Amino acid sequence: MKKKLCTLLACALATALLLGMAACGNAGRTNNVRVLGGKSTKFNAAEIEAAQDCVLKKFKDFEGCDLEKLWYDEESSDVHIESYLSTGRGSENGVNKENVIILLSNFRVDSTGGGGFNPNSTYTDWNWILIRDDKSGAWRVDDWGY
Repeated sequence: MKKKLCTLLACALATALLLGMAACGNAGRTNNVRVLGGKSTKFNAAEIEAAQDCVLKKFKDFEGCDLEKLWYDEESSDVHIESYLSTGRGSENGVNKENVIILLSNFRVDSTGGGGFNPNSTYTDWNWILIRDDKSGAWRVDDWGY
């Protein structure tokens, strides 16, 4: 009787652990990401790091995705900022150019295709548009995509 009870409890515990792992496995993962700072004449290292931290937090909402690389490239950022300010959300929200930073990333999508992404695919040079109210303000993700 004790042996059957122990076996039953062991099975129940194993099932609970597997279900718990499956539930946690869907959130966007950032544990193996390579984060690169990049040189800048506009932002100091702390500002870039704060923007990257903001993206890392937001990426956890990207179910079934693994962030592989996150970086800042000033030349690319400047090109995307001009577009964001002239035709994107920046044309509507009144943010100043010096309070916009764009980061780039590469990430993989698992077989579930969580969040509407193509299953088993890789997204490269994905844009993260971050804004802040002023030079001392905190970054927040305003938009993302291509």
